[in-house]
Amino acid sequence: MNCVYILHSIKLNRFYIGYTSDFDARIEFHKNAESHKFTANAEDWVLFLKIPCENRTQGLNIENLIKYPRHNYQTQRKI
Repeated sequence: MNCVYILHSIKLNRFYIGYTSDFDARIEFHKNAESHKFTANAEDWVLFLKIPCENRTQGLNIENLIKYPRHNYQTQRKI
C-alpha cells in the first residue's frame, strides 16, 4: 500500500519523512540502515504518522508538501 510516513527519534529530536509502496519493508530497511544513512544515527525511531495514498503520484506530492511547505506555499501564491 502506498503511504507517506513520519518517523520520530527522541535521541535526535528529529523527524524523518518518507514515501513507500511497501511500508513493512521500508521500516525494516530503516531498522537495518547502513551507517551512512540518516536513520542509522538513532535506534529509537517510532512511527509518528502514516498517511495512506491512492497512488505513487499522490504519495510523492504529499511527501513534498510536508517536507517543503514554504516552497509549496510560495509556488501556490504565484498562481
